[in-house]
Amino acid sequence: MLSKFLVVFFAATMLPVGSVLAQQTMQKSEPRSATTTKHQKETNMNQLSTAAAMGSAADTIRPFHVNFPQAALDDLRRRVAATKWPGRETVTDETQGVQLATMQKLATYWAKDYDWRKVEARLNALPQFMTNIDGLDIHFIHVRSKHPNALPIIITHGWPGSIIEQLKIIDPLTNPTAHGGSVSDAFDVVIPSMPGYGFSGKPEGKGWDPDHIARAWTVLMKRLGYTRFVAQGGDWGALITQLMGVQAAPDLLAIHTNMPGAVPPDIDKAAFAGAPPPAGLSDDERHAYDRLVFFYTRGLAYAQEMGNRPQTLYGIEDSPIGLAAWILDHDERSYLLMARVFDGVSEGLTRDDVLDNITLYWLTNTGVSASRLYWEYKGGFFNAKGVTIPVAVTVFPSEQYQAPRSWTEQAYPNLIHYNQVDKGGHFAAWEQPQLFAEELRAAFRSLR
Repeated sequence: MLSKFLVVFFAATMLPVGSVLAQQTMQKSEPRSATTTKHQKETNMNQLSTAAAMGSAADTIRPFHVNFPQAALDDLRRRVAATKWPGRETVTDETQGVQLATMQKLATYWAKDYDWRKVEARLNALPQFMTNIDGLDIHFIHVRSKHPNALPIIITHGWPGSIIEQLKIIDPLTNPTAHGGSVSDAFDVVIPSMPGYGFSGKPEGKGWDPDHIARAWTVLMKRLGYTRFVAQGGDWGALITQLMGVQAAPDLLAIHTNMPGAVPPDIDKAAFAGAPPPAGLSDDERHAYDRLVFFYTRGLAYAQEMGNRPQTLYGIEDSPIGLAAWILDHDERSYLLMARVFDGVSEGLTRDDVLDNITLYWLTNTGVSASRLYWEYKGGFFNAKGVTIPVAVTVFPSEQYQAPRSWTEQAYPNLIHYNQVDKGGHFAAWEQPQLFAEELRAAFRSLR
């Protein structure tokens, strides 16, 4: 019976495509933004040439450009301004959910001052593509480093995240010498949108579960011409990346995760049940256990609904504020950070960062299609998966739980890097991009 519940209770993170008109408009090949740098233009040309040489009817790689119609943005502002608000929560903290004051501050900025076109220009300044894998269009960003012998890496977002999470780490990874690194630290970066998320296609039938996505990512990297690469992920991306490790394609050298599946089965079962901590835990293990119990008992409402009844979430497709509140209420620490942002305290994220991600969900109309990934998955997030290839782990202090070294070494017998850093949370690449990039350099340095 426990395995049936894991789809709901262990799913702790993930994200969503707009009107038909918006999709058709986005998929036109248009001139690159004027903000595109000379190097990015040259990279785009090189990649398009490579894609053309590789392309066949079944595996063509097509350029992609974002351009939502102004009418969609005007409609968003109108809907935000017309929100029908509930009464204020009856407590002074967040224990009843996303607080009214936070949402009203967000709404005021979203309706009056927020500019989607800025992030649209950032996206269009990057090489973006579409390709079809197993009958579904997959959107991805692909930025090659100017440095020779760069290590290819595929980085996967989660829920309620998107490719917006990884935008800040692209330059530190591809251009390390401008960010405190050396030429030998360079990566070629591939960042796909998961099926049902962002600009990727929405599955029309069952079967696009994390295991399927993991296999598709290997297909994507091979299609791009890579014969050796590494993978990274957090949230759903962590699970997908670990499943890539389980599948162990010969081309995959190693993986890195910032949300490791390292919890021993007996510990995970006890935490899920809310049982007292098992005897003999070290201080680090006891802290991790307490965080797991908190998550399993108090942090799973959204995952339960998406795991059981994702189609019921019509409200997040029809109301921008409904969608925004649903996305903000992911985990306690991330919510508190974002609430402080709208109080004027920037801690790695800005108001625009938060709304860039939410607006992408809104314009792509992917609130429900992204939610279905919870319904598809029938396993756990934090339990060990049986990965035997090289694994690197970074532990962030505000993640759902902090994996102790003891559990991590047991879960990953070929552990090549383990480090506990002093800041950052669930959306680590988004919140702490420089630190995150440094961790990836260190994680894979021995493989170059």
